[in-house]
Amino acid sequence: MFGGSFDPVHHGHLALARACRDAAGLDEVWLVPAAVQPHKPHGPVASNEDRLTMLRLATDADPTLRVSDLEIARGGVSYTVDTLRAVHADRPDAELYLLMGADTLADLAKWREPEAIRQLASLLVVHRPGEPLPDGEGFTVVEMPLSDLSSSEIRRRVAAGESIDGMTPEQVVSYIADRGLYR
Repeated sequence: MFGGSFDPVHHGHLALARACRDAAGLDEVWLVPAAVQPHKPHGPVASNEDRLTMLRLATDADPTLRVSDLEIARGGVSYTVDTLRAVHADRPDAELYLLMGADTLADLAKWREPEAIRQLASLLVVHRPGEPLPDGEGFTVVEMPLSDLSSSEIRRRVAAGESIDGMTPEQVVSYIADRGLYR
């Protein structure tokens, strides 16, 4: 499980998903866009349908990357613990992993029911060169090359009329242009 706004999805998101998949030998990675993130109460800029479509376009060629609308379908504030419980109830024998960056791990104690999250899923924490290694136990570190891609920078560039080529898959670049997103 890899959650976020994905507003829009970019190559950094996809690289993180693939790095964790490969490091842990995962069968698949579910990319789960949040309806409303608790720490970003203003919500995403693009609509839920646009974010789901961009994710599907970005992952279409990779059968190990699966887009889940679980949090969007549930609506309201998206809490990771609720999503993990729903997946566990639907697939009680599945071994669940939660993918996150080292910066996210540092904030995990502030999330809703962090201990329940740790019981429901194994944590895969991406460490990028130049970042401090996370302290503590109960997670697996996945090394990944440094990436300075961000959704907010993509939105800024689109609004300024600048190119986003190479930042997100070509199909997503075309979709953003065709739909007039982030202008």
